[in-house]
Amino acid sequence: MSGRFRKYLHVNASDAAAWGMAGPALAGICIFILTPFLLAVFLSFTNLALGSPLPLEFVGFRQYRVIFTDTGFSRALLNNLLFLTGIVPTQTLLALMLALMLNQRLKGIAIYRTLFFMPVVFPMSLIAVIWTLIYAPGPDGLMNTFLGIVTFGAWEPRDFTNHPHLALPAIMLLSVWQGVGFQMVVLLAGLQGIPENLYEAAAIDGAGRWSRFVHVTLPGLRNPLIFVIIITSILSFRVFDQVRIMTRGGPRNATTTVVFEAVRVGFDRGQVAMGAAMSVIFFLIVLLITVIQRRLLKQEGVQ
Repeated sequence: MSGRFRKYLHVNASDAAAWGMAGPALAGICIFILTPFLLAVFLSFTNLALGSPLPLEFVGFRQYRVIFTDTGFSRALLNNLLFLTGIVPTQTLLALMLALMLNQRLKGIAIYRTLFFMPVVFPMSLIAVIWTLIYAPGPDGLMNTFLGIVTFGAWEPRDFTNHPHLALPAIMLLSVWQGVGFQMVVLLAGLQGIPENLYEAAAIDGAGRWSRFVHVTLPGLRNPLIFVIIITSILSFRVFDQVRIMTRGGPRNATTTVVFEAVRVGFDRGQVAMGAAMSVIFFLIVLLITVIQRRLLKQEGVQ
């Protein structure tokens, strides 16, 4: 057997082993992600509705035309964009500040890291119920009481979850509190992966604390920051639980999101085909935003 042939068999054996290890993951992706998505695409071109006496028919792009002329879906998409533009920079900046603060060699620092990460472990349904109590209307509500103390009585009690201009910011505040711990852990791991000798070399060159942060810390956190921004953007479009529990999309669709609208149309109203079309549009929007963010952040890193 020639050496070239033995090398060929070795390469193919390695490829087969790699594919064998990746097989279960690929099977899971095909079963739980690819197949449901293709089924949603198929259903979006039909007239399927629960309880309808009409037979299943292909109607082309009718569902998509109805969706893009529906003011409810347009408002849901706008709310998602507002949620994204408010959550992503706020949560990323706060997570970076917490990671820098907790990246210290202090006594009991592990306890503080656990406390900040703890909200991530709790289910969103439980957190939404707790924050509903915090946002309770009237002067006895915790948030109204706190704001009244801070403003020395100038704050007038409000019903946050039923106010057309305060309901969405109220849900955004809850989401930041619940999710910032995950981003903090990712950035904290990135900080601990930066070699200490880089800081020592910068200090020897006379760089101050701000210069070391700009020229050592931020470049070292480039990949974790990209990951955090992309994941936070995706999660911003997946907002559902807190909306369903706290506001049910109200008041006057002020907190309706794309996922909530798709679930309401597909399950509450029984319009399965239209809900599937909204899900397909949702997937394409998230994919587009992810690709654009990845390209922009990659270009900034090259420069």
